[in-house]
Amino acid sequence: MAPDKNPSLRRTLTFPEVVISGVGVILGAGIYALIGVAAAEAGNALWISFILAALIASFTGLSYMELSSMFPGASAEYEYSRHPFGNEIAFVIGIMVILSGIVGAATVSLGFAGYFSAWTGAPVLPAAIALLIVLTIILLAGIRHSAIFAIVFTLIEAGGLIGIIIIGLPYIGSVDYFAAPEGIPGIFAAAALIFFAYQGFEEIVKLSDETVQPEKTIPMALLVAIGITILLYIAVSISVVSIGGAEAIAGSPNPFAEIAGQAFTGGYLIFTIIALFATANTALLMLLASSRIFYGMAKKNTLPAAIAYVHPGRRTPVVAIVGAAFVSILFLLPGNIRDVALIANFTLFITFIVINAAVIRLRQTMPDAPRPYRVPVAVRNVPIPAVLGVVTCLFFLFQLDWQILLVGVVLLVGAAVLGWILPYIRQRSDEKQ
Repeated sequence: MAPDKNPSLRRTLTFPEVVISGVGVILGAGIYALIGVAAAEAGNALWISFILAALIASFTGLSYMELSSMFPGASAEYEYSRHPFGNEIAFVIGIMVILSGIVGAATVSLGFAGYFSAWTGAPVLPAAIALLIVLTIILLAGIRHSAIFAIVFTLIEAGGLIGIIIIGLPYIGSVDYFAAPEGIPGIFAAAALIFFAYQGFEEIVKLSDETVQPEKTIPMALLVAIGITILLYIAVSISVVSIGGAEAIAGSPNPFAEIAGQAFTGGYLIFTIIALFATANTALLMLLASSRIFYGMAKKNTLPAAIAYVHPGRRTPVVAIVGAAFVSILFLLPGNIRDVALIANFTLFITFIVINAAVIRLRQTMPDAPRPYRVPVAVRNVPIPAVLGVVTCLFFLFQLDWQILLVGVVLLVGAAVLGWILPYIRQRSDEKQ
């Protein structure tokens, strides 16, 4: 039999495998990197901030479920926004998705550097830059990921969180869990920051092309993965503040290592190593994903074709990888993990506003399109959870500092201008030829 000249991805992933992959992607390392900074703002009421951030993830997750059942392909956000809003908006959202990964890698690298610096005394910024350079070299050399490694990574990261929960169990009930030094504004501000820890649930839909019956499997797996992660995060937040109160970890660059170090001999070193592994691995995966989206958009001529260059020997998209890493290093320069994480959250809030709005609009413009999964509870065919998704994203968007909003607006305008200029340049180039 002659080989297929246009092979497609093999549909082999089942419901349990998608759930496990989803939990692994969501867990990542955001909570390892940011819980100390968030505790400084929310105090012992940190768990409330995790619940508020979970609301955004839940509402938007439902919208992703409906859209992934309508368009069960790996194009994800670009496809979801193109149908209701056109190519221009879709391009901007594509850039926002790329930036969320790039800035997310910078955030997690600073988290890695925080643990590494507290352990060795090395300066934070050079350590974060060095990590990104090493990860870039690994990606350029070519790296193969398998389901076995993905499960191992998930178990290590989840094992660290479960370990923190176990350590905190004897202290449950020892503090006032509603004590918030900054009051309600501090709880909301911490929630806007903590949302970074939920980043990744939107990546589950990108497994559609490799999943059995994706229109049914992906939506339910997404819901279960988000649910597991929410419960795990809330339990961790209660445990960490139970041991000496939130002030014990407030602003700490290595909160889990400090908690473990108080609990048992060798705990500091063990949890430092777990955190270093988790943060380095997450930064690697974020750079990998961002470079592949860069490559994919260039291959479709949405971005300059040069970005789609693939090394003939190593079969890696060299320009896309180096470009993603370079931009990620630029976002390290503020040196403040809180600010970098909030910039990443800005890109996510904008993306999720459009995703929720897409569900609402498509209910009006494509009411008869097949929807194996529908967002529940609608009034006149307007899904209420999607409306709440837009409202909550807007609310938390404006909890960000004005400096973060300014940077975000600059990124948005830059993406829009780029989307306008590139077709014009391409047209002029075609006319000359």
